[in-house]
Amino acid sequence: MIGRRTLLAATGAGLVSATLATGTARADATVAVDPATDHGVWEGWGTSLSWWARALGDQDVFADLFFTTNQVTYKGQSLPGLGFSIARYNAGACSWNQTAGGDRMVVSDNIQPWKRIEGFWQDWTSEDPASSAWNWDADANQRAMLLKATQRGAKSELFAKSPMWWMCKNHNPSGAAQVHQDNLQSWNYRSHASYLATVAWRAKTQWGVDFVSVEPFNEPSAEYWYAQNKQEGCYMSRGVQKAVLPHLRAELDKRGLTDTMIAASDETSITAALTTWNAFDAPTRALVDRVNVHGYETGTPPRAQLYDEVVTRSGKGLWVSEVGNGDGGGFSMALGILADLRQLRPTAWVYWQAMDNNVNWGLLDYTPGTGYGVLPDTPAQPGSVRAKYHLMAQFSRHIRPGMKMLSTGDPMAVAALDEQSGKLVIVVANNGSTLRNITFDLSRFSAVAGRPDGVVRRWNTGAGDTYRERTATLDGKSVTVPVNAKCLQTVEVEGVIA
Repeated sequence: MIGRRTLLAATGAGLVSATLATGTARADATVAVDPATDHGVWEGWGTSLSWWARALGDQDVFADLFFTTNQVTYKGQSLPGLGFSIARYNAGACSWNQTAGGDRMVVSDNIQPWKRIEGFWQDWTSEDPASSAWNWDADANQRAMLLKATQRGAKSELFAKSPMWWMCKNHNPSGAAQVHQDNLQSWNYRSHASYLATVAWRAKTQWGVDFVSVEPFNEPSAEYWYAQNKQEGCYMSRGVQKAVLPHLRAELDKRGLTDTMIAASDETSITAALTTWNAFDAPTRALVDRVNVHGYETGTPPRAQLYDEVVTRSGKGLWVSEVGNGDGGGFSMALGILADLRQLRPTAWVYWQAMDNNVNWGLLDYTPGTGYGVLPDTPAQPGSVRAKYHLMAQFSRHIRPGMKMLSTGDPMAVAALDEQSGKLVIVVANNGSTLRNITFDLSRFSAVAGRPDGVVRRWNTGAGDTYRERTATLDGKSVTVPVNAKCLQTVEVEGVIA
């Protein structure tokens, strides 16, 4: 999300020769896909809107790039749309008004203007969303992208980095004076819940956006939310979280949003998510429909343990709701996705900012505007496409919502089956230093008919190959593909019946 995190090392990618794309190549490794496994039904890939959409959310080209699978012309080149099906909308915590009593938002000296998202409930004088205490014209560009994503078939989640500034003890939406200090006033626990529920209600009744879930806490246990931080944020102890969640359920239900799920707690790491979940008692857990977790933990996070606690033992949903890093090449991102899908087994995976001004963090670059108000005084400028954009395409364009996630038994490969169309998708990485011919053993499937011409479509991303379609040949119930060092490949086999 920001540069405080330890980044994985950037890696290159190699080019696979099309002359090796035959089913008779010698196998260096064999990967068996198991149709009997069930790792959940895939819900989708996505991005948070937040800062980039605040700057450029009124432009259709970015909605097409991120939320369709069309070929999209961008800066003179044709790019494959990523086909994201999830947009996370950030309810802002800032406003520039002065209350009747003379109160104003307190601003961190270190927050960049373009990281301030204007919220809708701008003073405490009235809870009535039709009153002058509310400004529904706020945050125009992010709202515009939310609507564009919805029109292109995406579903959305509402989340908040901080309560509205006036709900905070120090009126600063970047955090309390010190780290690990609660900053939400106790008498505003219900107000924070009411704010989010009102935004969800307004979105459904006025914008045509039906949020599938609301997440009230963004990285609530993290140590970096303090008054001089670089963005909006609010530490909320697990006791505060437990106090707010019943209010959120009640406020959603009161507005007729009984089907809107509650997600919690968007912790920055899998370890923190596990600790928070274990700290919740049974009544609190009952209020949570899905656990969201961010993927900023390095080393060997307890992915499988979190899955067992949340899904197996508690029967809750599980999303990776935010991940980002500064590897512009993207191979570390790809390896992280593979590890998440195999061990954590979420049903959705969301990148932090599809566009970012931090070097190499975004799938696309952009330069923010310079203004301090609702919209930039000087316009933001879109930038270049990063290599990681094409690696993301390997996953997001092929593993689609509704597919059944399967096991491969290999840490470098994941598989998904569209049971209706009979399409099997396999995404594989070669993290070694030399080319490997990898055979996919499909003998456990009852039928593997393939295409009439026997051709298997595959897509390669490597040096000189951004996202290029190639072919292989089906050999009975197996297919062999060459995968060069530090390269990602997607294989689609048709006519497959479990």
